This record gives sequence, structure tokens and C-alpha cells, in this order.
Amino acid sequence: MTFESGFADAERAAVAAGKVIGLLAGAMKQLHRATSDGDIYKMRKSSDRLVTILESTRQEVLNARSAWPFSPEGEEQYLRDSYAAEVIEHARSESLQIQQRDEGLVVFPSILRILPSERAVRINRKKVPAIRPSAIVKKLKAAQSRKPKSPELFLEVLHRAYRLLVGNEYGKTITLASVYDALTMLPGSAATFDQTDFVRDLFLLDRSGVTRTKSGAVCSLPASTGTKGARNTFSFIAPDGETVTYYGIRFSEVPE
Repeated sequence: MTFESGFADAERAAVAAGKVIGLLAGAMKQLHRATSDGDIYKMRKSSDRLVTILESTRQEVLNARSAWPFSPEGEEQYLRDSYAAEVIEHARSESLQIQQRDEGLVVFPSILRILPSERAVRINRKKVPAIRPSAIVKKLKAAQSRKPKSPELFLEVLHRAYRLLVGNEYGKTITLASVYDALTMLPGSAATFDQTDFVRDLFLLDRSGVTRTKSGAVCSLPASTGTKGARNTFSFIAPDGETVTYYGIRFSEVPE
């Protein structure tokens, strides 16, 4: 038994229960109309029908309650031992390149970490409690298909944010975390441009070779000492599986 088949069974049971509950609601309306009109024949017929449907409803609700085949202990064990393999299988069926690494399951540009005791996963830094494998793969695929900014446009955006943050100290290195915070200050902006999007665009800018703004400033992306695992860093998994970590950014004016 897999999580996907277990969720499918539970979904079918929920649909069946929903249908019979709909019939129950309809029978209640018929009884209400009969009593409102004072139609004794229809009252009795509706009452009998209501009892029959009520029994079916009770059974379907019990079926829906018991359809999920995993115990709490079984859920956690499956998440520890088998869930990753199931997600990998679904990802590959959707032609997604996926790798299992120490960081977790890597699907460019996302990293998925399994949280067995919490019955959840974490995609990059966001905790996701909806863990049906097919639904998780859809999320990973959607993240991969988001259109990145052009390197030139993104560089100009970074330069504007940098100038605002450094003021008169132009040329010093600042953290990319502070730049991201500046870019997502408006309510809701982080939802449309999350940290995964930000670091993906950084990676594409870095690999593009574009470093000069329209005004002639040159961008560099300095690393901090012991960057891996350091605070205020952004890690990205390249399509070839390489882990790339970013920390700071600096712009400098080129003398004429």
C-alpha cells in the first residue's frame, strides 16, 4: 500500500459520502415541503425514504472514516522509509529530473525535505502539510515552470535595491538576504516572488555572465567565510546537481 493509493481510496470514500449526504439533504427538503403543505401521504413517503438514506449515509460516513489505511505509527514509518521513493517515481512519470541527496529530494530549483513526525514536507523553506505524492509533484513542477526574470532586468532590479540599502557607502558588500527583504517589503510580494524564485534568478544571472548594468556598474557576488551553512545564505541546486551558495552582493563603478 502506498500513500498515493491510500489517498485515492480515502478520496473515493469521501466522494461517495458526499453524494449520499446530498441525497439526505434532498430527502429532508421533501419532508419539509410535505409538512409545510400538510400532505400526509408525501410526509410518510419522505419519512420512509429519509430513514433508508440515513442508514446509507451512516455507512458511507463510516467507510470514509476508515478508508485511510495507515495508522499514526504507520504514517510516520512510511514517511521515513518509503515516501521518498514514491515521490521519485511520480516525479519521473512526469518527466521531472529528480535526485536524492543529503539535502533531500532535489528538483530544480526546489529542495524537498520530509518531516515524518510532523506529517509534512518542506519545499525549500516552506512547510507543506498536503503530502499526497501526486500533489507534491505538481507543486515541484509548477515551481520549475515559473518564468524567471531576464538576467539583464534582474541585474537592474538588484542594482536599484542595492543603491537604496547602501546609501553613501556605495561599493561595500551587503547580504543578499537584506536585498531580498527590500524587494519583498510590500504585502503579498513574497508570495509571488519567494526565496526560491530569488535564488533561481541569482543563479541564472550568475551563470549568464551578465555583470554590467546599463549605467556601467559592475556586479559581483562575494561569498562569506565558511559560506555553506552560514546565516543569511541562499543555496541552490543546479540542474546538474551542483549545490551553489550565495551570500553577498557588491556593485562597483568602473573608472572611465
